[in-house]
Amino acid sequence: MPDGFPLNHPLRDIPARPLRDADALATAGLVPPETLPELRRVAARYAVSVTPAMAALIDPADPADPIAAQYIPTPAELETSPLELEDPIADHPHSPVKGVVHRYPDRALLKPLLACPVYCRFCFRREQVGPSGGVLSEAELDAALDWFAAHPQVKEAILTGGDPLMLSPRRLGHIVRRLSAMPHIGIIRLHTRVPVADPARVNEALAEALDTETALFLCLHANHAREFTGEARAALRRLSRAGVALLGQAVLLRGVNDTAESLEALLRTMLEHRVKPYYLHQLDRAPGTARFEVPIAEGRALLQSLRGRVTGLAWPTYALDLPQGQGKAPIGPDFAERVEGGWKVRGPLGGGHFQADGAD
Repeated sequence: MPDGFPLNHPLRDIPARPLRDADALATAGLVPPETLPELRRVAARYAVSVTPAMAALIDPADPADPIAAQYIPTPAELETSPLELEDPIADHPHSPVKGVVHRYPDRALLKPLLACPVYCRFCFRREQVGPSGGVLSEAELDAALDWFAAHPQVKEAILTGGDPLMLSPRRLGHIVRRLSAMPHIGIIRLHTRVPVADPARVNEALAEALDTETALFLCLHANHAREFTGEARAALRRLSRAGVALLGQAVLLRGVNDTAESLEALLRTMLEHRVKPYYLHQLDRAPGTARFEVPIAEGRALLQSLRGRVTGLAWPTYALDLPQGQGKAPIGPDFAERVEGGWKVRGPLGGGHFQADGAD
């Protein structure tokens, strides 16, 4: 589907605003009216928001549409597996002050708000995020930034949430300036969906808010190549021209990017938009997300099939965020096996090699 609304798209006559409940989705023709009673129950528990940019990409006639799978609620979300956790990566136990999560010695998260342009149906913070926003007050934001200032061992500040690009440019710029003024903060990173989900927000004022001498990386969350529209390309180009380094992260999702073809297309499309693939996440087991899970063995096989088929620039770290806040562990395929006297290494283009141990 091309950028914007085609003539026969059900959203063509809908005002350009996010669809925030089941009834709005039905009016737009994105869910059948007979499903409304169940979907209202889902929306009462988990936030719903589909931006016009994403709604325009959905084919209502395709029950397996990969964009719809990410954003359109389903009754399955109210089915919770015993393996699923409300806080699957343990944000709460590692939060020294409101808005800060500190798991790794050298980096910490800053969550200035809990609102997003879209609400992913697989979100690991789905019990926390929503339209109420969870915005830190001025006093709470000052306390969070003071925490960073008081911990010189923290070298990297990671803005997440929610989506930090939902902040006004004024407030975002204030946070970036405060962090940049701390001598020990050498890296600022922002995790966001905005450049693909709501690219119009990426205006010159927002780009200027990210202007800093401190190394600043923007990590874009996208899961399917179709999310990279012409408007998204323009937004990412604006950020790139402003000196923002672009990284990409995706979640491996059943029905979205769980084939070699769809995953390759996603990774290639990221690179074509100057976004370096960084992480491919194994699904975090948040409540009601089981339908999205791809077994780790299948994920490893997918990545293995792409090694040598796509440039190394496209190769992400396949990782699992461990429960209890134990951090992200790489779980990608292995190409080397320890054997007597050296290493047996499989070639991604076929064949193999025995690498003998060198002299001590």
